[in-house]
Amino acid sequence: MKDLNRRAFIKNSAMFAGGTALIANPLMSSAFYSGADEVKVALIGCGGRGSGAAFQALSVKENVKLVAMADAFRDRLDDCYKKLTSGRALEGEVAGRVQVPEENKFVGFDAYKKAIALADVVILTTPPGFRPIHFEEAVRQNKHVFMEKPVATDAPGIRRVLDAAEAAKKKDLKVVVGLQRHYQKSYLETHKRVIDQGMIGDIVSARCYWNNDGVWVKKREDSMTEMEYQMRNWYYFVWLCGDHISEQHIHNIDVINWFKGGYPTEAIGIGGREVRKGKEYGEIFDHHVVQFEYADGMILDSQCRHQPGTVANVSEHLVGTKGRATEGKIMDLKGNSLWRHRGREDKNPYQVEHDVLFHNIVNNIPVNDAVNGAMSTMTSILGRMATYSGQKITMEEALKSEISLAPESFTWDSMPKSLPDADGFYPIPVPGKFKAV
Repeated sequence: MKDLNRRAFIKNSAMFAGGTALIANPLMSSAFYSGADEVKVALIGCGGRGSGAAFQALSVKENVKLVAMADAFRDRLDDCYKKLTSGRALEGEVAGRVQVPEENKFVGFDAYKKAIALADVVILTTPPGFRPIHFEEAVRQNKHVFMEKPVATDAPGIRRVLDAAEAAKKKDLKVVVGLQRHYQKSYLETHKRVIDQGMIGDIVSARCYWNNDGVWVKKREDSMTEMEYQMRNWYYFVWLCGDHISEQHIHNIDVINWFKGGYPTEAIGIGGREVRKGKEYGEIFDHHVVQFEYADGMILDSQCRHQPGTVANVSEHLVGTKGRATEGKIMDLKGNSLWRHRGREDKNPYQVEHDVLFHNIVNNIPVNDAVNGAMSTMTSILGRMATYSGQKITMEEALKSEISLAPESFTWDSMPKSLPDADGFYPIPVPGKFKAV
């Protein structure tokens, strides 16, 4: 944790906005950075987020071409290819940038290696459980990376990402993580006023939320093996998703880490399944309430839930010694407005993160979000450990955990570690009994 102090974090945060110094990359010729060469992209993970990320990558101003695609499922790959070459894509001048011949469409568990080899930049958008493996391979092959959050689902995966992040830094590879609030003007302008200008004074408490109805469910089909079913219905299995505290609520937790300039030292929480009790919901909770504590004693109160019919709230809030702040809005302690960001013409942050990545690649400007992506993911995993176990857990304990959630091997006949009982129900963590570390 010694490298994750406030000064290093703020320095890294500055690079989210584009960085400054130019660093020569011995692995790539200077011609690559001239802006004249084609930038070849491989898409690893062709689901909904993969399709969106590919569309955004192909919408940048640089000369970008999609040259390879990989997915565990052929139907997902074909659906994605169709979306990218459809009329809507054509109108956005994206279809012409899709140059993926049949021999560059790869399917299966090892498909990612073949696709990565053909590209300069890889987009990693599979279920999060595979992210450490794929990121590690991309860095090994000296590729620039866009990877979606979260970047792992357990502590061993986080350590792999941190190791690969260090290797990527040494190789001067550009890495952007899909925590797009770092690229959203309303958040950047708020950060400037809260942190640089000190408009709310010292931050003394925070709260954040991702409360809504929930997401899709995929039904089991008789022909599916257990591995295929869990991967099709990946959101509801912890080794693949990390639970919704990681898959969605990470955005809000990450904002607090960003503004605080560091990561929590410990957490305690409660959670469970009150609404989503059916076997189709796998093994994850439908609510988590966590109290994170930072090194200076500041408390973050964190809530996320998937419960239809309840109050929806996706937001972050900071309280300081002189005022309060939320996205694009700062007030004094009496509630009087001090500043507000209108943002009517702000660019989509999902697009901006790709604009920054490819601009920095072509112009050889440093950007590497991987450490923060890993540590904000680890913060969400720490919260999950606390809610599953009912124990107070420190970040140090959590990071050292040797509990790996991934299967021992990856084939369609391999068995995940969590299996259903005779009635099709999966074991659910019981606070007070569950071993988290």
